[in-house]
Amino acid sequence: MRVFKTKKELKRHISALLSQKNKIGFVPTMGALHKGHLSLVDMSKKENDFTIVSIFVNPTQFDKKEDLEKYPRTITQDLSLLEQINCDAVFLPSVEEIYDQDVSSQAFDFDGLENEMEGKFRDGHFDGVGTIVKAFFEIVTPTNAYFGEKDFQQLQIIKKMVEKAQLDVQVVGCPIFREANGLAMSSRNERLTVAQRNEGSMIYETLKSVNKKIASHSLSDIQNWVTSEFEKHPLFELEYFVVADEATLKEVKNISPGKSHRAFIAVYADSIRLIDNLSLNN
Repeated sequence: MRVFKTKKELKRHISALLSQKNKIGFVPTMGALHKGHLSLVDMSKKENDFTIVSIFVNPTQFDKKEDLEKYPRTITQDLSLLEQINCDAVFLPSVEEIYDQDVSSQAFDFDGLENEMEGKFRDGHFDGVGTIVKAFFEIVTPTNAYFGEKDFQQLQIIKKMVEKAQLDVQVVGCPIFREANGLAMSSRNERLTVAQRNEGSMIYETLKSVNKKIASHSLSDIQNWVTSEFEKHPLFELEYFVVADEATLKEVKNISPGKSHRAFIAVYADSIRLIDNLSLNN
């Protein structure tokens, strides 16, 4: 497994691969890798000739400095995990390598996708995401790039960015990888207490209950029920619960036949923010 720390080194290697018409798969991560990340790497390895994983904690997508500082950094363990599954290469740049002296975001227009859900609670987050993903796409020039559906809004925004910037990359969404109790895998889970992690099953169970209730309850009643469930729970605080149109990400008041809908949720366990989502049956 090759480890590249500079754009120049990596581009030189990629140029040689492309000259042989290799398909390049790319999995961008912020490290603290878990089985969800590794499942993306596995998919990339199946669909491409060469797979590159980036590990980079991107400062411009954190709206809270405290969250950036506390984000887990486990480089040695991450590299070991990637080596075990025969990843081809890792891009491990510094902040200076990516941003030079200007650690700031570009401003993006994602046709309004950025104003829904996460965008209402995380100021500037998606500009940061767009900035780093666009930069990595331009450095790596992948054939296919893989993202988990846990961050479904981010996935849709990256697809929109690729479309508007006319980048030659296929963005592939991959199913949410869950812990045994249903909690969506996340690097942030490492910061949870044992009780919070065990009780975290409630988040996914709530979404599954919503899916069952859709056929016989109004979305207003379901919203009230979800709010009530979290008000009763001692370990979690609900930030938002939204049922939205998958294409526009706009909240809906009623389920429309023939359209795809998804339930989205964000929950706090003390200062740790957890998100999840579930596609709803029409």
